[in-house]
Amino acid sequence: MNRAALSETIWRLLDRDLTAMQQEIALYPNDDALWQLPDGIANSGGNLALHVAGNLRHFFGAILGSSGYVRDREKEFATRGLSRAAVATELAVAQREVAVTLAHLDPAQLAAPYPIRVLDVQLDTATFLLHLCTHLTYHLGQIDYHRRLTTGTNTTARTVSIPLLIDSPPDAPST
Repeated sequence: MNRAALSETIWRLLDRDLTAMQQEIALYPNDDALWQLPDGIANSGGNLALHVAGNLRHFFGAILGSSGYVRDREKEFATRGLSRAAVATELAVAQREVAVTLAHLDPAQLAAPYPIRVLDVQLDTATFLLHLCTHLTYHLGQIDYHRRLTTGTNTTARTVSIPLLIDSPPDAPST
């Protein structure tokens, strides 16, 4: 796969899963359900969504895209009580920053080292961006499970849908 195609695939995966995460958030019956912490569950759906948004805004927007975003990881896990709409907005902002960053990313950068070491590990940019895709998908599954557990419903948001990867990809916005 050439680098331009890899960049497009990364965009398809992230766009699909960020859209699905926003749909998951909308499926909670009310704002309070998003923040419930049943016994044995460490993070609410709301905190996981804020964590994903902060993670992507930091590693895509700030590091690769020079967006100026300053991450507060502790706040991602400490915040409580935001509305479903506010959480979905945070995800939409992250989605936009990912799109803008990928639209401006030189495909040659994918083979270069990611600009910073993460957890004292240096990876090439493509490998790290693929890691961010799987990190998002992991938390998407957690949110789906949290929502089903706390609401008692098995309504699906069609998360991790393969057919969505073969449809025409959404265009990454240009600035």
